[in-house]
Amino acid sequence: MVNEALTAGIDEARLWARHQALAEHGATAAGGVNRQALSDEEIAARRVLVEWGRAIGLAPFSDAIGNLFLRYEGTDAQAPPVLTGSHIDSQPTGGKFDGTFGVLAGLEAVEAMRAAGFRPRRSIEVVAWTNEEGSRFAPGMMGSTLFRGSRELADMLAVRDGAGSSVAECVRAVRAAEPDVPERALGFPVAAYVEAHIEQGPLLELERKTIGVVSGIQGKRVFRVTVTGEENHAGTSPRRVRKDALVAAVAMLGRLHAEMHDDEDVVKFTVGLLEVSPNAPSVVPARVHFSIDLRHPDPDVLARLGDRIAPICEAVRGPCAVEVRELSHDPPLEFPIAMRDLVRDAAAGLGLAHMDLPSAAGHDARHLHYLCPTGMIFVPCAGGISHNEAESCTPADLAAGARVLVEVLGRLAA
Repeated sequence: MVNEALTAGIDEARLWARHQALAEHGATAAGGVNRQALSDEEIAARRVLVEWGRAIGLAPFSDAIGNLFLRYEGTDAQAPPVLTGSHIDSQPTGGKFDGTFGVLAGLEAVEAMRAAGFRPRRSIEVVAWTNEEGSRFAPGMMGSTLFRGSRELADMLAVRDGAGSSVAECVRAVRAAEPDVPERALGFPVAAYVEAHIEQGPLLELERKTIGVVSGIQGKRVFRVTVTGEENHAGTSPRRVRKDALVAAVAMLGRLHAEMHDDEDVVKFTVGLLEVSPNAPSVVPARVHFSIDLRHPDPDVLARLGDRIAPICEAVRGPCAVEVRELSHDPPLEFPIAMRDLVRDAAAGLGLAHMDLPSAAGHDARHLHYLCPTGMIFVPCAGGISHNEAESCTPADLAAGARVLVEVLGRLAA
């Protein structure tokens, strides 16, 4: 049986209005959001979250990488808390719901608990993780990775964006803008983590289901490739003496796409970033920098294909030099059956059509999985479109996801 006092407290209109309000920070002309990690736009959105949280009695905290927590104190303050949330940073042409839904659904769930007079034994903390997207600073999921303890803080603080700004400088700017938000240690014991998110795929919509019970996350490897040649005059340098970095990069990309092709379309190979220097019409390109995003649900296939990338690039570099750096290697994972059962039972108890499905996209839940029992709740997005200004969800689906979330949190924190 679901706790009707909790689930009835989810206010569909309030949840929708908060999505629209937060989308004003970084709003684009096409109706999307450009709110990249640690930017002025994200700082403004964080301030709004802190204000909303404080209005219902939640205490804000941050840490050395800028993760933001809003704590609803339980009756046993010493017990490890239950965490829920996601992220509020976006792609340069992102939507209003990716990541943001998980944070706002968590806030809505806590507000519903307070309205029902429900104070859990374990504290509940709503978290907005830093730099999930990785569009400004690579690698992504920086906040949850460091919270997990699988990377060194100094290494991540040294990362710079395309304009030369470091993570360290930007975190200091965030902290300076939030003098009234206390800083805590980076990482602490957690009882459980639940992340609500839009599906970012079409399956729920195609199957006419409202709730996705997420079984796990497919594996991902991220690379950066730098090809170095030599600048020369486009009109006077003969082909035999040229060290054209773009020609070499094109050869690499052609070979890589051919090698990564599979008829079943399970392999996901993407080059989303390509930078050419000096990028002048009459100059032979001297440097090309590009990204590689490789994903697959089978760890052996992911390992085999990823290990082929550097040799392929080396084989076709021609007279140029090439450097291949792997930024991250995250194997596929499955969430605990008990956590999936909680989500499934909550959806069934609320009479919501649901289905089990894996996540093809990466999420901060990946890193919490190694710290505590972790689960995810998906809701549909129109056409499966995400990382796009046209990203769209319905108020009813968002509210349904929040109702499942508050039921699951209530059980975990009781």
